[in-house]
Amino acid sequence: MPMLTILEGSTFCMCDERGDIGDETSGFFAHDTRFLSRLLLRVAGSRPLLLSSGRTDHFAASFFLRNAGVDGIPHDSLSISRERFVTTGMRERIAVRNECMQTLEFQVALEVAADFADIITVKQHDFSLGDPEHAPPLPEAAPGALDGDRRRLLIVAPPDDLRTQVVLSREGRYEDGALRFDLSLEPHEQWELDLEIHPGLDGDTTLDSGDRLTDERETLGDVVAAWTLRVPRVRGGWESLRRAFDRSIDDLAALRMRTGESRRPLFAAGMPWFMTVFGRDTEITSLQTLLLGPEVAVGALDALAELQADREDPAIDAEPGKIVHEVRRGRAAEFWFPRYYGSIDATPLFLVLLAETWRWTDDATLVTRLHEPALRALEWIDRYGDRDGDGFVEYGARADGGLLNQSWKDSGDSQRFRDGRLADPPIAPVEVQGYVYQAKVGLAELAREVWRDRTLADRLSAEAEALRARFDEAFWIEGRGGFYALALDAEKRQVDSRCSNMGHLLWSGIVLPERVAPVVDQLLSESLWSGWGIRTMGSEEAGYNPISYHNGTVWPHDTSLAAWGLARHGYVEGARRISRALIEAAGHFEWSLPEVFAGYARDETPFPIAYPTAARPQAWAAGTPILLVRVLLGIEPDRARQRLVSTVEDELPSWLEGLRVEGVRAFGRNWVASVQRGRVTISEGV
Repeated sequence: MPMLTILEGSTFCMCDERGDIGDETSGFFAHDTRFLSRLLLRVAGSRPLLLSSGRTDHFAASFFLRNAGVDGIPHDSLSISRERFVTTGMRERIAVRNECMQTLEFQVALEVAADFADIITVKQHDFSLGDPEHAPPLPEAAPGALDGDRRRLLIVAPPDDLRTQVVLSREGRYEDGALRFDLSLEPHEQWELDLEIHPGLDGDTTLDSGDRLTDERETLGDVVAAWTLRVPRVRGGWESLRRAFDRSIDDLAALRMRTGESRRPLFAAGMPWFMTVFGRDTEITSLQTLLLGPEVAVGALDALAELQADREDPAIDAEPGKIVHEVRRGRAAEFWFPRYYGSIDATPLFLVLLAETWRWTDDATLVTRLHEPALRALEWIDRYGDRDGDGFVEYGARADGGLLNQSWKDSGDSQRFRDGRLADPPIAPVEVQGYVYQAKVGLAELAREVWRDRTLADRLSAEAEALRARFDEAFWIEGRGGFYALALDAEKRQVDSRCSNMGHLLWSGIVLPERVAPVVDQLLSESLWSGWGIRTMGSEEAGYNPISYHNGTVWPHDTSLAAWGLARHGYVEGARRISRALIEAAGHFEWSLPEVFAGYARDETPFPIAYPTAARPQAWAAGTPILLVRVLLGIEPDRARQRLVSTVEDELPSWLEGLRVEGVRAFGRNWVASVQRGRVTISEGV
C-alpha cells in the first residue's frame, strides 16, 4: 500500500493512505527513534474505507474515509475524517459523522503501540531496500497505561529512558492495546476526538498538554510562508522549468531543519530515513541553491564547523579537522554512531562551500569567523586525507561497522574496474581530487583577500597547480576516446570504468584544457547519456546495471554538477541539453526529482523509470532545478563589482524566452535576471 509522509525537521510520520500506522516501516519518528509503531483506527469493528487523502502541506495531511457495512451499521452511513500535523510532536483530529436517518450505536477504537525502534533498524525492514529477513529484529511494543482521568496514555520503554505520551481531548478506555470510545450518534450528529503524541527522551517526565503543538503549527506556518516569500520567483519562459523550480522550493522547505548552537537553518539529506545532518549532502545542496540566498549555506557552514572532529577516533573514522558525515540521535545513536566521520569528500567540500558563499556575499565576517575551522580542514586534507603521501586523498574504513566506500558513491559495490572486479581500498576517488583542487584554489583567494596571508595564498596556489598536473598524469586514460579513471586502488592502479564522476571534474576546474572536449564527449556519449541524464556508469562497462544504485542509474544532482561543469567551460549547448532532459524527467515525477532513477535509454522507455528506494524529497535532487536555472542563465557573482552578471554570450533557445527570475539575493541586495530577445539581462531589483 502506498505510504504517505509528513514531516517537520527530523520529526515525521509515515502512514498508509488511510492514515493508519501499522506497517513494519511506518510510524511516528522523532530523534531518529520510532515513538509510535501503531495507530490503527477501527470504526464499528472494521477499518474504514478510503475516499481520498493527501498532504495539505509538508507537515500536514488529511484523510477522508467511509465505513464498511457491518451488523447494524449500514454501508456508507458514517463519514470519517482524520486531520494530522507534526511539529515537535504530532496532533490528530478524528471526526465521525452519522450521515443516515437513524440513530447509530457503535465503537471507535484506536490501536496504539510504541516499540521505540531506532530508525536505522526500521529502515532495514523496508522490502524495497534489501533483505528484511536478515535485518535486526524489531523490539516488542512497550506496555501502556491510562492515568486516573483516562485522558492520558503513557507508554514507557523498558529501560525507562524513552516515553510516548498520548493526550486525549475526551475520556476513553484502554483495553487490549486499544483506546476505546462507545458512541451513540443521532442522525447527522458529529463526534470528535483530538489526540496529541509527545515524544520524551532520557526519562523526561514532563506531562505535555494544552495548545503547544497548535501554537507550534501556527509558528511553523508563518516560517514556511516567510521562506516562500523570501526566495526568488521564476516567471514566464518554459512552464515545465517554472513548475520544477516551484516544486523544489516546496521540497526544500520541507527539508529545512535547525541544529547546533547557532540554530541556523540547513537542509536535511532526505525523507524519510535521512532527516538529519549529512556533511556531503548538506554542502552540495547549499552550493546548488545559493541562488536562493546565503542563509542556508551560512547555517550549514556554522553547523558543520561545530561538528568538526577535534581528535583522532578510529571507532568513528574521525581525525582532527575532518567534517562530519552523519549525525544520529536517540536509539539510532546507540545502534549506529552519534557522530560518524566516514566520508572522504565532506572536508574539501566544506572549503569549497565557504569560498563560494564568500563569492556571493563578500562577507569577510563569515570568512574570519571560520578561519580556524578552515585551516583545520586544510590540515586534515594534507595530513590525514593523504594517507600514504602520494599527493592524493584516499579513504579506507577503520570503524567497525563503518562505510566501506566513503565517496558519494558509497554503496559497497560502486568501485569497479571495467571488467567488473571490485577495487580494493585504500581508494582515491577521482572527483575528490577535483574537490581538493577547487578547495585550495578557493582558499588561496580567501587567504589573499580576507586573511591577508600572502604566504598561505601563494602556497595553496602552487599546491593546486601541482595537484592538477599530478592528477592528470595519474588518472587520465588514453584508450576508448580518452577519459578519467573512476579512482586509484590500493596498488595505485586506475579503476578504469567510465563513470559520471568526470562531470564533477569539469565543475571543479581541475581538468586540463586539452582534456575538456574528450570529457564532454564521454559524458554525452551513448554509453553514459541515457537521454534523461548521465548514467553513473557507462553501459559498456561489465558492471553496468541500469537499476544498480551507483552502477548505471541516473542521479539528478550528479548530472546537474556535470551541466554546471559544461557551462563553466563554454559548452552551453551541452549544458542546455542536460538541463532540459532533467526538467522533462521531473515532469514524470510530479515535478519533484527523486534522489535517483533508472538508467534505461530514453528511446527504450516512454518515461524515466522510478528507482524503488529513492528518497523524495531529497535535498540535492530538490536543489537540481535551482542550480539548472542558474546554469541556463549563466548567473555568477562578480565580487569585484558587487553585482551579479551573466556569462551567457550566445542567443538563448526559444523555450527560455520571457523567463524572469525575481528576488535573487547577493551582496545584500536583490537582483532580477530576465531573458528578452534571446539575451540575458541582470539588474538590481527592488
